Amino acid sequence: MTHDALLAHVLTPYKDHCRYLRSAVVTETAGRASARCEFAIAESCYIDDTGHLNSVEVNICYNQMMYYLVAKSVQEGLGTGFESWTLDDFRKHQLPDILIARFAASFRRPVNPREFSGEMEFRSVTRRAPAGGSPFLHADTAFRYWDAESGRCDGEATLAFVNVP
Repeated sequence: MTHDALLAHVLTPYKDHCRYLRSAVVTETAGRASARCEFAIAESCYIDDTGHLNSVEVNICYNQMMYYLVAKSVQEGLGTGFESWTLDDFRKHQLPDILIARFAASFRRPVNPREFSGEMEFRSVTRRAPAGGSPFLHADTAFRYWDAESGRCDGEATLAFVNVP
């Protein structure tokens, strides 16, 4: 699947005015997959213009960036944890089974939502099987956003991939 087709596939669940991810480049270093992305928010999907990237949009952009990174990792066999997945598995699990267990963001300087960049990486992806519970993938991630005017936001998120093959 081409980049544009994969991006369209990943953004399918989003309403047209909530598709903020414009492009992404995924790389792998020392078994860790990461994505560098370009975003544009012409108009917030839920509030009047604040003039800066806000926490809700940070979370939406994180989701889109993370979904693309997972899909590309599945497609290219990058990183660990998704080796047995297909793109059909990704689509099946995208909304119901990829959970944000913890999310924290720090705003250092306001980020212009009209045009900004972001990146995220999987710091670790491990399979866990709690006693008496169903196995799941646990992923620690880090992310950051910036713009041409030195705006900056960064954070960390923990993901749980449940009902996984």
